[in-house]
Amino acid sequence: MLECSKSRSAFARACRVIPGGVNSPARAFGAVGGEPLFIQRGEGQFLVDIDGNRLIDYVGSWGPHILGHGHSSVTTAIQQALARGTSFGAPTEAETELAEMIAEAVPSVEKVRMVNSGTEATMSAVRLARGFTGRDVIIKFAGCYHGHVDSLLVEAGSGALTHGVPSSPGVPQGCTADTLSLRFNDAGQLADTLRSRGDEIAAVILEPVVGNMGCVPPQPGFLEACRELCTQHGALLIFDEVMTGFRVAYGGAQSRYGVTPDLTTLGKIVGGGLPVGAYGGRADVMDSISPVGPVYQAGTLSGNPLATASGLATLRTLKESNPYDALEVATTRLVQGLSKAAMNADIPHQMTQVGSMFTLFFNPEPVVNYDVSSRNDTARFAKYFQGMLERGIYLPCSQFEANFVSACHTPADVDNTIAAAAEVFATLVDR
Repeated sequence: MLECSKSRSAFARACRVIPGGVNSPARAFGAVGGEPLFIQRGEGQFLVDIDGNRLIDYVGSWGPHILGHGHSSVTTAIQQALARGTSFGAPTEAETELAEMIAEAVPSVEKVRMVNSGTEATMSAVRLARGFTGRDVIIKFAGCYHGHVDSLLVEAGSGALTHGVPSSPGVPQGCTADTLSLRFNDAGQLADTLRSRGDEIAAVILEPVVGNMGCVPPQPGFLEACRELCTQHGALLIFDEVMTGFRVAYGGAQSRYGVTPDLTTLGKIVGGGLPVGAYGGRADVMDSISPVGPVYQAGTLSGNPLATASGLATLRTLKESNPYDALEVATTRLVQGLSKAAMNADIPHQMTQVGSMFTLFFNPEPVVNYDVSSRNDTARFAKYFQGMLERGIYLPCSQFEANFVSACHTPADVDNTIAAAAEVFATLVDR
């Protein structure tokens, strides 16, 4: 049994002043039982909680720590930036350098605007799409999560799916009246919708690899159909690459799959673990943003020097070290080992993987969309989660989240994870 007395005390204290004791529902253990661990520090591929438990981490702060926790290049860059000041409310050269690196790496990006979160990035991209096209309707896909933007919090994934609230009170009906939610991986439904309402559609937004109903890859031809149909009907195609950007490939999912959207939203890795977001795309579209164009968007801390330094150090290290092939090999070995252990225990399951993202679904059906993912065996996942935690493996506390492998994970970590899973699977077999 893990020693958790200090975390239990910390959680009780937090609950007195923070709703639910957490500052994001994704951190709550409501879907898996028990109470969250309070983390003291990260060390490479490990987390250490305030009780001293050292855990192999497959959350990575929900994706940003592709280099592992506390990478020396990143922490040094942050320290150097801190010595110069925390915020100026004025331009810095580092912002331009980060924008140049993003534009060089991501095929769709000619110009980019920095913001402070993934939610802010998608909110701004949708506003820009509406302003540029002069149209109001947005198409999204059920199970894709684009932050807690009012107009996009419809059949959302991530915490909204985990907690059984695919939309939210407090979102007026009028905010979602111009949002259409379709089935992910269903190109025919998208074609039918655009055929009937194409002149109303400002944009189609999607996660090219979904990470918020678990890791759900696009089926062959789906992204290409999205691109072709948007072009045909004059709608903008927006890839939400907050999770996949610089994760599934250096240039994101769009470079991996060879499909170029009009706009891209980014976050997580481009800030190296500090709060950040960005959206970018075609120059003619981006030039509709104030102060050049009429679409207003602003942010006091946008391009924050600390976040910019952290992001630059992360992208430079990724570009120089190119860990992607090794990451994919390690992740594939882990995924194959977990699947073999589940099959040996006769546990119905599906494994999905794209690059260093993966999900073990407790589901006998291939998970290709929200309808299938909503039938996952969440009770069995909760037991799996707790069993892995007891064995020192820190996983996302939801069946509907992706797992992430970092460049710090070793073959021994993979072996230990597979061995732990085999032990847990043996306790999950139906008797």
